[in-house]
Amino acid sequence: MFRKVLIANRGEIACRIAATLREMGIRPVAVCSEADRGARHTRVADEVAILGPAEARASYLNIEALIRAARAAGAQAIHPGYGFLAEHAGFAAAVEDAGLIFIGPTPEQTRTMGDKRAARALAGGVGVPVVPGAEGDDADALAAAAKKIRYPVLLKPALGGGGKGMAVVGDEAALREGLEGARRLALSGFGDASVYLEKRLEHARHIEIQVAGDGQGNVLHLFERECSLQRRHQKVMEESPSCAVDAPLRERLCGAAVAIARAVKYRGVGTVEFLLGPDGKFYFLEMNTRLQVEHPVTEWVTGVDLVRLQVEIAAEGRLPLDPSALAARGHAVEARVYAEDAARGFLPQAGRALRVRWPESPFVRVDAGIESGDEVPVHYDPILAKVIAYGPTRERALGRLAQALDESMVHGVITNLPFLRALARSPDVARGRFDTEWIEREFLDGFAALAGAPVPEMVLAAAALAEELGANGASHARDGKVTAAEDPFVTAGRWRHPGLS
Repeated sequence: MFRKVLIANRGEIACRIAATLREMGIRPVAVCSEADRGARHTRVADEVAILGPAEARASYLNIEALIRAARAAGAQAIHPGYGFLAEHAGFAAAVEDAGLIFIGPTPEQTRTMGDKRAARALAGGVGVPVVPGAEGDDADALAAAAKKIRYPVLLKPALGGGGKGMAVVGDEAALREGLEGARRLALSGFGDASVYLEKRLEHARHIEIQVAGDGQGNVLHLFERECSLQRRHQKVMEESPSCAVDAPLRERLCGAAVAIARAVKYRGVGTVEFLLGPDGKFYFLEMNTRLQVEHPVTEWVTGVDLVRLQVEIAAEGRLPLDPSALAARGHAVEARVYAEDAARGFLPQAGRALRVRWPESPFVRVDAGIESGDEVPVHYDPILAKVIAYGPTRERALGRLAQALDESMVHGVITNLPFLRALARSPDVARGRFDTEWIEREFLDGFAALAGAPVPEMVLAAAALAEELGANGASHARDGKVTAAEDPFVTAGRWRHPGLS
């Protein structure tokens, strides 16, 4: 087993990985940019290497600096987390060329599955249906294909992921006009101008299957996650299992995911994503060759530590799990807490998080990247934490999540917590009546009206008083804590003390 592992990432995922490494007796080595000096992910590590300036290209995306840091620390392996270089085949190859272990798939697997055109071809080759689409550089051919499969269609970068660079076009004029812009976005975002088009499925759900493989052709699955609650193709809340998937459909989805991973003799932990139509038919979407942001919901229902699984596969070259012993029990749901203003078009926010409080309730887990006093920089993805709740039923899990979000507070930086609280209590979410476009189609307008309502003056006054009392230590009436019901920050939404702007 490894003695030291360098974590080539930051924020909540770096903290999450460090926790498992420590549990395994492995010393975590953190990296950071100048802007992240003293950040929480550096405080939970045994050692810290400063990579360079705040700009990601000069720090977290600097392959040479990361490998130098790993060598200087005496690390045997590098864990990429997600984002940044996690799905960069060149980084995986550079790590291996340096004589280190990359905790993830092989460079070739990353390259193949990262190219959505190649991944679609591989899925079709093992009999898994793919969303109708077309590829190539000929605008006339793409226009003809779009007409055949019928508008609307999606223009998507061939490389990359996370919904970045995607555009919906509704007719041929928009397609031709959008092609050049889509190519520019693909080139600037992913270093490759290649794009392809895909039929836009109406009222579809986004279902993904967690898989793991030993690199020798042995692959298992850890059931599904429901990821349909999205905004602009970015996931907001996820859960496991999906209320739209019954046992026969689950068996077909998991079988398809395993077949795709087995076809490339996948090594490590990965996720195969599908679109599920209202008619019950599913289509391969893509494969993410890394740990997913939403991995905690799978960990809750299966009891499997996916980071430990990644490390064990990388260190030992085998699957340490018996597929026949795997089972999913209960229900888990996760909400992503971002530094963004939902009332102003989800505009990213930055600043100092003066006071942070996360829930400490039973059956609630928080993967957090910040604590009170931490800076939230402008340079990186604004995710601050993930709040995950578990219950024996979906209803109980959602109820616990709503309560946990009420008990969460980040003061000094605007977050999407009010949006998440409203979403967790939506009747349509409770009934499972949503799809990948439901938030933008039906939920946002109502939330915007609610968020735009003026906060009563008494609430503002109470909030100011609570802050003052909290600062002086005079408000800790019951066991040194202010309860969520007493805390006006839970209801004050976007309110901020004028002295904290």
